[in-house]
Amino acid sequence: MSVHAYKGQRRYETFSYLPQMNPEQVRKQIAYAIAQGWNPAVEHTERENAMSHYWYMWKLPMFGEQSVDAVMAEIEACHREFPDHMVRFVAYDNYAQSQGLAFVVYR
Repeated sequence: MSVHAYKGQRRYETFSYLPQMNPEQVRKQIAYAIAQGWNPAVEHTERENAMSHYWYMWKLPMFGEQSVDAVMAEIEACHREFPDHMVRFVAYDNYAQSQGLAFVVYR
């Protein structure tokens, strides 16, 4: 892959420099976050506001959620509700009081 492959395309997080993740890869990342004890959440925003620090939260974080399927269902519900928005998965680390992981699922 050439260096120019990303010319003119915005990058929103580390994973955006990789090819789009397939659903199984997304599931593995969510499973990893849950295994770390992090709380899953879903956020969304308009494409033109994606570089902003503020994204809209889709419902409340799923405190203590252990089901990857439940998290995937919320990601899909958010995408259905806001098909033109970018949707990202966020995992909050209670102990560090920060995000442990965040990546855009729907660009």
